[in-house]
Amino acid sequence: KSDSDTYTCDIGDTQSRAKLVVQEAPVLFKQELQNEEAKEGKQVKLTCELSKPGTPVKWMKGDTVLYASEKYEFKQHGTVAELIIRDVKSVDA
Repeated sequence: KSDSDTYTCDIGDTQSRAKLVVQEAPVLFKQELQNEEAKEGKQVKLTCELSKPGTPVKWMKGDTVLYASEKYEFKQHGTVAELIIRDVKSVDA
């Protein structure tokens, strides 16, 4: 995307111009989330892998957006995004 710009070719007093627009490839899941089971009080890690590193992700439980807290921790390393749920309870299912 950063290569998008106007490029020119000069020969003496004559110039030719072209505009290059680079369209970003869509981000896809290389590995989707997998179902997990856990005992109450334990910790669970949900992991997915994306096709593009550093892509921002939003974690949700149903329709509710999750935010980092003592309960939820988010990690992202390159193309791998992780959600860690601490002290799971039946309401976390």
